[in-house]
Amino acid sequence: MSDYEIDDNPGRVDMDVVWTYLSTDAYWGTWRTREQITTQVAVSWRVVGAYHRATGAQVGFARALSDGIAIAYLADVFVLESARGQGLGKALVRTMIDDGPGARFRWMLHTRDAHTLYQSFGFAAPDETYMDRPSKF
Repeated sequence: MSDYEIDDNPGRVDMDVVWTYLSTDAYWGTWRTREQITTQVAVSWRVVGAYHRATGAQVGFARALSDGIAIAYLADVFVLESARGQGLGKALVRTMIDDGPGARFRWMLHTRDAHTLYQSFGFAAPDETYMDRPSKF
């Protein structure tokens, strides 16, 4: 991980990297247009990126939606294949949910993979207080 850094500066996000990954490799949202993804990133409560120290190239990303008080939703978490195995997924999630202003929030996410990663941060199957309306996409 020493070759990489995690940063929550939204101005540093490389939208070309985010767009390319989310439009081609993300099973959860390849239907979105670049304009939609750009808007989603712009209006997110918080964004976190992983960057190669030597080149500054972005290799990972996560964003969150929140009311800023009690709840947040974790979305669009990814690490490029070339940078996987370095602990960047954990670092992105830790920075987003444990080391930031939402550390005491109730966090939500939808995923069909990486359950072990998210469970290590306390994510679990919903309890009886949670309902979900699936998207129609």
